[in-house]
Amino acid sequence: MKTMKEYDAYLFDLYGTLVDIHTDEIGPAFWKKICGLLTRQGIRYEWRQLRDRYFEEVRIKEAEEEIPGHEIEIDLRKVFEELCPDLSEKDITELMIQFRILSTSHLRLYAGAKDLLRFLKERNKKVILVSNAQEVFTMKELRDLGIDVLFDEIVISSAVGFRKPDPKIYEYALHKAGVCAERCLMIGNDPICDAEGAVKAGIDAYYIHSALSPKKGKQVKTVGLQEGMDLKLLKKRIEGSMK
Repeated sequence: MKTMKEYDAYLFDLYGTLVDIHTDEIGPAFWKKICGLLTRQGIRYEWRQLRDRYFEEVRIKEAEEEIPGHEIEIDLRKVFEELCPDLSEKDITELMIQFRILSTSHLRLYAGAKDLLRFLKERNKKVILVSNAQEVFTMKELRDLGIDVLFDEIVISSAVGFRKPDPKIYEYALHKAGVCAERCLMIGNDPICDAEGAVKAGIDAYYIHSALSPKKGKQVKTVGLQEGMDLKLLKKRIEGSMK
């Protein structure tokens, strides 16, 4: 691979790029646990009823907020408010956090993730997270993993209303961080959301084909292509661009 150029800002995807995660929001055991949580709040659902209504409310909210030609992201808080209208805002937040915890079988940083982020910060580079995710879920996970303080800006799709690969979320991130597209590099493991989306917004892309990458996807022109999750190798390549 040719030598990378140096950038002023580095944008990162989260899940599948910096963080290895597995969630399951389908299985009966998960929904039975959620029903148990709701029962303690005085809200009674049969698990199949709750699961089906949850996904139906997601579809309804997505249809309501659809914008032709764009990739929108709903805030799941609105779904939980429909399912549990009598709960307070605080209780809804706690329910959402428990929902995420119970659906997650593992969550861990990839080797070298913290070192890479710290390395960029030490060299006065702007480090920006751009993630398709729910803010309530992700902010807690960033804190739990100890990397929330390593980003200059955190941009999460549920808060923006648009999701990758829509250029709008990238434009929002650039504006929030005060950087220009030509001086940024997007690093991610999805050839569409991370690579193609960034390129459409005028941002160079570095694609890592990790275990959590989509099986198929259109390949776009990137400044870097890496087979396998190896953030130490990525750090070495970035470090080489700064010499």
